[in-house]
Amino acid sequence: MNAALPATPTRSGKVGGRALAVFDDLLPAADVVRYVELLHRAPFTRTEVARPDTAGYKHWVSEMALAGFLKLPLWASTERAVAALRPGERYRPYRAYTNHAAFGDMLFSHTDCLPDQRELTALWFLCEQWDPEWGGETLFFSDDGDAQFVASPRPGRLVLFDGAIRHAGRPPNRICYQPRYTFAAKLEPA
Repeated sequence: MNAALPATPTRSGKVGGRALAVFDDLLPAADVVRYVELLHRAPFTRTEVARPDTAGYKHWVSEMALAGFLKLPLWASTERAVAALRPGERYRPYRAYTNHAAFGDMLFSHTDCLPDQRELTALWFLCEQWDPEWGGETLFFSDDGDAQFVASPRPGRLVLFDGAIRHAGRPPNRICYQPRYTFAAKLEPA
């Protein structure tokens, strides 16, 4: 991993003309394991909502101080991915947090910013292992609600996308006894 070079996407695409890309192997496996171990002990609160009209369905979240995030390899790798998706543009985080989802949770589709903003969302799947039978994918939808792109959980996978793309994480299936951790960093132009 050369920190000076932009990352290379595993795959990329567009939804409604807005870019997104999947990046694998940006972090050493040992770092991913350490993050997961820390998340198992993190303070989660059931306070996060997808949209105002779904406020009755809260899900688990653990906030991270931005000063701490900026010191982590997660940020350095996120910056490399941003350089690949939007060359020549600089971004800074304005929020960083981890979502926890388990079987039975209800997660709704939403956008992370208004359509005229140039914000990005960096969504990291943090797990030591993930079986495709466990579900937990993140779906990206066209404006008319048709699923156009999917990202499966994989240890240390990053999905970087335009925050105006409607998306939803899906909770794990009944046979999954692992938490579905997704670390999200919301980024704005610097």
